This record gives sequence, C-alpha cells and structure tokens, in this order.
Amino acid sequence: MGIRKKTSKNPPVLSHEFIIQNHADIVSCVAMVFLLGLMFEVTSKVAVLFITVQYNVTISANEGLPEESVVSHFHHGLKDLPTVFFYMLVAIIIHAIIQEYVLDKINRKMHFSKTKHSKFNESGQLSAFYLFSFGWGTSILMSENFLSNPVNLWEGYPHTLMPFQMKFYFICQLAYWLHALPELYFQKTKKEDIPRQLVYIALYLVHIAGAYILNLNRLALVLLLLHYFVELLFHVSRLVYFGNDKRQTGFTVWAVLFVLGRLLTLSLSVLTVGFGLANADQQVLDLANGNFNVLFVRITVLATICVTQAFMMWKFINFQLRRWREQAQAQPLKPKKPQAPKSKSKKDKANGVNGVSSNGADSPRSKKEKSS
Repeated sequence: MGIRKKTSKNPPVLSHEFIIQNHADIVSCVAMVFLLGLMFEVTSKVAVLFITVQYNVTISANEGLPEESVVSHFHHGLKDLPTVFFYMLVAIIIHAIIQEYVLDKINRKMHFSKTKHSKFNESGQLSAFYLFSFGWGTSILMSENFLSNPVNLWEGYPHTLMPFQMKFYFICQLAYWLHALPELYFQKTKKEDIPRQLVYIALYLVHIAGAYILNLNRLALVLLLLHYFVELLFHVSRLVYFGNDKRQTGFTVWAVLFVLGRLLTLSLSVLTVGFGLANADQQVLDLANGNFNVLFVRITVLATICVTQAFMMWKFINFQLRRWREQAQAQPLKPKKPQAPKSKSKKDKANGVNGVSSNGADSPRSKKEKSS
C-alpha cells in the first residue's frame, strides 16, 4: 500500500485522485442506496437480495412442538452473489475506517519509512481481520460441536444445510477477499507488490468458494481457523517488530506453528476427503442434492490442498533463508583487540637524548649543534 498524501488542492471530479481520496464516501453512498431500497415496496424485493441471507429452510424435528424448536437453516445458490457484493462494499468502508482512524494516526507518530509504512498498513488490516474471523469462527465451531467428534467433518455428507452463522461467515469471508481486489487500486499498491497480493487473494477465493460450493463447509471452517490463527500471530509479530526491532520472539513461535499448521491441514484433509468421504455410502455425482462425492472431485480437492501447502512451505523456507541472511549481514564484525604500543628501544631513547625526536624532527639541541 502506498502512502496517501493529503493535499490542500481539490482534484478534478471523477479523476483517479478524486476517487482514491473519496472512495470510502462513494462506496458508503452506494451501500446507502440498497438500505434505502428496503423502505419502498417497489424496490424492497431487490434490496433484500443484497442485504439479507437467502435460501432459508425451516426445519421442525417433530410436529406439535412449540415454535422455539423450529430451526432455520440455509443452503447456497446464485442469489448469494448479490449478498457477497453488498458486504464487499461494507468491507471497503470498514477498511477505510481502520486505515484513517487507527493506522494513519500510528504512522504519523512512528514516522515509518515508505517500505515499513506499506507493510505496517498491510499487517494492521490483516491482523484486525484475522482476529475477528478467528473469534467468530471459534464461536461457531464451539456451538456446532464439530471438534468434540471429528467424524462430524464428513459424516452426513453432503452438508447442504448450514446454520445462519456459518452461512453468513462464509459470505463475509468471500466478501472480504473480493474487497481486497479494488483495494489494490484505492491504496495505490506498488506495481511490484501487485502480483504477490493477487496470488494470495486468488488462493483464498478459490479455496473458500470451492469448499462453499462443494458443501465442504465444515472442513473449510476448521482449516480456516487453523490458518487464521497462524497468520494472526505472524502479522502481530510484525507489528511488534516495527515498534521495536529487537523483539523477534514472535517470529520464532510463528515459524514453529506454521510448520505444525501445514501438517495438521494435510492430516485433516486426507482424513476427511481421503478416508471419510471415500468410505461413505453415497458416492455419486448428484448436482440437485449437492453431492460431489466422486473419485475425481476427491482427487482434485486433495491435489489442490497439497499443492497449496507445498507452495506455502516453499515461500516459508525462502522467507526464513532471507531472514537469516539479513541477520547475518546485520551483525557487526568483531572488533580487533587493540594492540599495546611498543616500548621504545634503547636506540630510540638514545636518539631522543641526542636530539632526534619521536616524530623524526630535530630537537632544539640538535639544531644548535648543526648551526655551530
């Protein structure tokens, strides 16, 4: 992210600089249009598609029970696209609020360089997102009791019905990573940083959207929480490092957890897809019922996860090697021990007495002898 300098001059309307400076206000106005649409009967049906979660299914365990026992679940469909778009606008607004009222104020006090300024903004935004997503996802995981019995990750597949919190969680995840694309323009990201950011944005979107469409939402939730916790530790450690470059303990802890996270991700993926779904009773492609449990899909899912984990480990190894190399170069050379000055020999002392000084110049006595 580049440094956005506020100037006293107002840029021309609809120019690039105008849009970048006022993008949060413009996006807020667009979001307000959808909210105002709820107030009128003519537009309310369209506005609801953008604001509320679609595909509600009411389930009652037994007839004759009170209304409290009726549970609402949701499944996915094409109507989720407008909802993702609206919450992408919300993510852009929240991004601008965090940037202006938190990160920019810290940057002014710390006086970071351009490189540190960009990395500080990136880590600040991602730390807030990872912390929120990890806390929210953990509450869903505890309420659904997925960890109490790991068999729940694949038992009863396809998991076409989701509780409201889980569906809304995935909607917000897709919206956040989609909002990162226009933020590359709004934040004036450097050209050399754009390919790197496009790669990890694409990886997030492919994995989250793929799990959401293939009804692997339970496995995706567990893997996301595992990954977000490790990434949260990294970005918090980087923020602490920017404040005091001597505090690097967090990077060591992150390095250990990163490797463990990759191993746990592969283990859970193989256990769920390679063994759990492979031994399920229904192994047929049924698009109507959302069943994708066939050999080709399982191999594709496992191959995608394995390739991604290998790519992340390769990037991690390169990062560690570069970090160790920089630390080795930063260490000052050991100073040589100062040698004690040699004592004057008897000849030198004699010369000094006879009129030759230590710097090679003649003493006053020698000058007299020469003149005489």
